[in-house]
Amino acid sequence: MILNPARKELLAEELLAAEGLAPEGRSLSKDALRRLLRNKAAAISLVVITLLVLAAIIGPSLIPNGYEDPDWAAFRAPPTLEGSHYFGTDANGRDLLARVLFGTRVSLTVALVATFVSVVIGVLYGAVSGYFGGRLDTIMMRFVDIMYALPYILFVILLMVIFGRNVYLLFAAIGALEWLTMARIVRGQTLSLKHREFIEAARASGQRPFKIIIKHIVPNLIGPVVIYAALTVPEIIATESFLSYLGFGVQEPLTSLGTLIADGTNVMETMPWLLAFPAAFLVALLMSLLFIGDGLRDAFDPKDR
Repeated sequence: MILNPARKELLAEELLAAEGLAPEGRSLSKDALRRLLRNKAAAISLVVITLLVLAAIIGPSLIPNGYEDPDWAAFRAPPTLEGSHYFGTDANGRDLLARVLFGTRVSLTVALVATFVSVVIGVLYGAVSGYFGGRLDTIMMRFVDIMYALPYILFVILLMVIFGRNVYLLFAAIGALEWLTMARIVRGQTLSLKHREFIEAARASGQRPFKIIIKHIVPNLIGPVVIYAALTVPEIIATESFLSYLGFGVQEPLTSLGTLIADGTNVMETMPWLLAFPAAFLVALLMSLLFIGDGLRDAFDPKDR
């Protein structure tokens, strides 16, 4: 008799259990991590993103010239392996490698702040809407629909007027506009969770609704929330780059990948390295985060197990 692989694995586990050698059970997080690491694209992307983050954190302090300190002897210097300016310098003599690494740090910081704000607001808003349901759910979801219909760039301009040029407060406020999709995802998951047995047991024990949401519903939303948060980070980075390219984002003396790309576009014919290196870092960052998000989606997908 020919057994399929699944049947063979089941018989092997039964044999080990009979001998007292049954393998230990695996948690959902460990199983998801194992599946994520088996995804070659996601595993390579994890290595790439780790190197980029370490370079962005440690790199600027290891370069002799700071990201805003000019080298008076090297204006418009092209990339070279012999001198100290491996990525070359800009029109003001500032080392491009230091500026790219510092810009990567700023872009990542902005993305993480905005993503954290959007996740917190979206999870709480969606969980409350889905749990209570009824008229409250209708009103809250219609508000989300109205927010979807309003122009995004208008909110950016209004936030700039309110918060000024403080980049972290500005993009934290932009993160407050990125929660709409998260709220819809969490609401849908909450609608399917609130009728489960453990929620009914929590209600029967007399727990308050908000305690049930925080203690029982939100922890069971970790999978979808992590997946969407991983996909939100590259979206925020792309938004920041676009706004900085238009002049609405990070301003001097700070810099970001979008600002560097905007500066490099103006001189791409005479100094192409000012555009090539920031664009390469941005593409590597976005692609790595997208592959990681895609790998997390596959790892947490119960239909794939």
